[in-house]
Amino acid sequence: MQKLTNKEEEIMQILWKLKKAFVKEVLAEITEDQPHYNTLSTIIRNLEEKGFVGHNAFGNTHQYFPIVKMEDYRKRFMNTAIDNYFNSSYKNLVSFFAEEEKISAKELREILAIIEKKE
Repeated sequence: MQKLTNKEEEIMQILWKLKKAFVKEVLAEITEDQPHYNTLSTIIRNLEEKGFVGHNAFGNTHQYFPIVKMEDYRKRFMNTAIDNYFNSSYKNLVSFFAEEEKISAKELREILAIIEKKE
């Protein structure tokens, strides 16, 4: 599975949310830096070539739908990020968020409770 560009990830987020959509429906969901219709169409076709998106044809128009599940992409992306930025250590990941004050002690206790339930 290839890593997607930021714009491709943005489009995939929309397709995961909508489940299936025509290009004009995807375009309507983009609030900032809205690309031209033809540019968006090209991005979606590139996603199809990469195996992330499929389509159903309705005459000359296509309705696109995600083939790759968000959970599968998230798992791969997170594993790669943890490997590349945190030396494959989940402890380093959690420590980073704690140091950046992005996670509270209460949230850490909740995570610990989840882990302890699984043991």
